[in-house]
Amino acid sequence: MTKIVQCVPNISEGRDIKKIEYIIEPLKNQAGFKLVSYEPDKDYNRTVVTLLGDPEAMLKPLVEFFKRAKEKIDMNKHQGEHPRMGAVDVTPFIPIANIKIAECVEHAKALASMVWEEEIPVFLYARAAQDPNRESLPNIRKGEFEGMKEKIKDPIWKPDYGKNEIHPTFGVAAIGARIPLIAYNIDLNTNDENIPKEIAKHIRQSSGGFQYVQAGPASLTERGHVQITMNILDVGKNPIYRIFETVRMEAKRYNVNIMSSEVVGLIPKKALLSTIQYYCERDQIEFDPNMTIGQIVELGKKYLSLRDFEDLKIVEANL
Repeated sequence: MTKIVQCVPNISEGRDIKKIEYIIEPLKNQAGFKLVSYEPDKDYNRTVVTLLGDPEAMLKPLVEFFKRAKEKIDMNKHQGEHPRMGAVDVTPFIPIANIKIAECVEHAKALASMVWEEEIPVFLYARAAQDPNRESLPNIRKGEFEGMKEKIKDPIWKPDYGKNEIHPTFGVAAIGARIPLIAYNIDLNTNDENIPKEIAKHIRQSSGGFQYVQAGPASLTERGHVQITMNILDVGKNPIYRIFETVRMEAKRYNVNIMSSEVVGLIPKKALLSTIQYYCERDQIEFDPNMTIGQIVELGKKYLSLRDFEDLKIVEANL
């Protein structure tokens, strides 16, 4: 049976479309895997790329992708809302079908070794981490590109592949393996940056909120409002509806409402079904666990106010 992974490299460029197209070109029209999507964000100045298919087939095209990012992105000039430490900031391998997480770890190590041949230092993270301090991506990325220049000189933070110094324009990369997470953002109808900052404290694990949730504030100048940006690391333990409703409740104290929400990258079907089931039970509507992907999309839009959401945002629609 064919082994299928999802690979989600993030590049630190979300504004120059010609540059983005040049960097991702090696990932297009390849045998063995497909480029499902690439989603640039001007405020984050970041593009999330989603690949799906055979991990072996991805490796050489990904190295060319890294080389082009090194050629075109100078992190000394980069500014954006999203934390970052490298031109290709993070690249996780995620098991989808007929493959175990341990195999994804080996693919992460193989890519890291090949990327270091291009003189780009690499930290292994999440399930691929060789040190418990490196399981958490925010822990590695703390200080970001600017702080990494000194941080990397500390023996504790020597890269898993590379020397104790950053690449002068690229920075460093994180490559790893993890279970599927949901990159999920909630838009608020205000420009006050303090409001998402305060609400994020109530939902993220690190400040006493929900386990398996990382969250912070973002200001979307292009859209004219603020956002709570988050990663739900285990949607089985904390489903989307629980976080969405908590944010709605906390926003009321500031007389602020949720405008919309978004999924960045792909989302497994079961992650939305668990949330739809909650709302169906709340509204005393019969829940159909075998509903079509089209029905899931429509109910996701209805209950979570999902924007820019379509069938191909669901993993199973791409298989």
